[in-house]
Amino acid sequence: MTDKYTQLVSHGAGKTLARKLGLPQPVELRRYQPGAPLITGPILVSGDSAGSDDIATTLLGWGLDVRRNALPKEKLGAIILVLDAVQRPEDLGKPVLKAAASLRDLAPNARVVTMSRTSQSAPSPASAAARQGIDGLLRSLAKELRAGATANGILLDDDLATTSPSALGALRFFLSGRSAYVDGQFLTVSSTSGELPADSDKPLAGKVAVVTGAARGIGAAIARTLHRDGAKVVLVDIPAAGDHLAAVANEVMGTALQLDISRDDAGHRIIDHAVERHGRLDIVVHNAGITRDKLLANMDEGRWESVIAVNIAAQLRINEALLASEHFRTSPRIVSVASTSGIAGNRGQTNYGASKGGVIGMVRSTAGLLEPYGGTINAVAPGFIETEMTAKMPLAIREAARRLNSLKQGGQPQDVAEAIAFLASDAAGGITGGVLRVCGQQLVGA
Repeated sequence: MTDKYTQLVSHGAGKTLARKLGLPQPVELRRYQPGAPLITGPILVSGDSAGSDDIATTLLGWGLDVRRNALPKEKLGAIILVLDAVQRPEDLGKPVLKAAASLRDLAPNARVVTMSRTSQSAPSPASAAARQGIDGLLRSLAKELRAGATANGILLDDDLATTSPSALGALRFFLSGRSAYVDGQFLTVSSTSGELPADSDKPLAGKVAVVTGAARGIGAAIARTLHRDGAKVVLVDIPAAGDHLAAVANEVMGTALQLDISRDDAGHRIIDHAVERHGRLDIVVHNAGITRDKLLANMDEGRWESVIAVNIAAQLRINEALLASEHFRTSPRIVSVASTSGIAGNRGQTNYGASKGGVIGMVRSTAGLLEPYGGTINAVAPGFIETEMTAKMPLAIREAARRLNSLKQGGQPQDVAEAIAFLASDAAGGITGGVLRVCGQQLVGA
């Protein structure tokens, strides 16, 4: 669905009027286009550790325009603040305030990325305090940025270099247009696994991916994006969506499987189809889901059980089949679509919130089961996304939901798909058991 307000206030007289009236001023976001530059404008790498030197050298090797010290009034495409060596909260002030002096020089749709270490692996309370302080710093900064700029962070375990494969993979994702609607979020890199693709425009070349709920909306966008990135795609949806499913499958030159994923044999049927048609199975995206909203006081058994059955119980059974299959053994990837309703809750969605919270718990627990095969599992939690479902919301509620995030607009199905495609790639091989919110940094809730 088109957000006409954002289009109106992004240019010309509409932009001027919105500024004078103090209205929200969302801008059209820089989204990924194949062949487009990773970032537009120079990148300031700020920090005095060996890790910051390594990042600057790596970015120069990528052919990017890198600064170690900002030039006066020069418009910057990005600031990378490397804080991997901080030991105490007192260590934060100097590097943070030095980078802060360049914030006014950020170009529209610029990026700020922090690189630091996880507080869980800190060797002392002071170190843990400094590291956790970066969390609050980054999320607060993200709410201060304007003109489509975003701020996100990369967390490293203590034994990992800033240039470990998935740290660089996460950095490329955050710098690129693929992360347009990801703001105020962190990705945790926990191992040296992962590999940057030979062709950054085809990171899934040679992979076979399954997408459930693929007939329309976010699911169709996921299928299109995985295909664009080089994967062969199996599209799964219920028989009632067969016509839409076939149309999308033909568009992406994939195969369609009409299947109710809540069936006991759904996992085996998915595996058999992928192997028979494509010879292998590398990626499974659990996107299928339903809503049956009602206040809990008015909730009936049918609404509750149907949502649990489709949104989480089906995923658990399919994952059991995947983990038992010899065809899902070579660096497999599972990505599940959760929801911010499963994190912060939402009125009238106790059943949906329970199911999506369940997805997050499943992802955390399953990560260790995939580790022996070099596999990963992660969740993506969308916020307000412009879909057929949100288009049916009452106008006032829809407009409020659009504006209650740092970017002051709704996301596109493509934004969710881009995050999933990254987490399904080899570049994210060191990232597992996590949840990445694609919500523009919602301003309310957890």
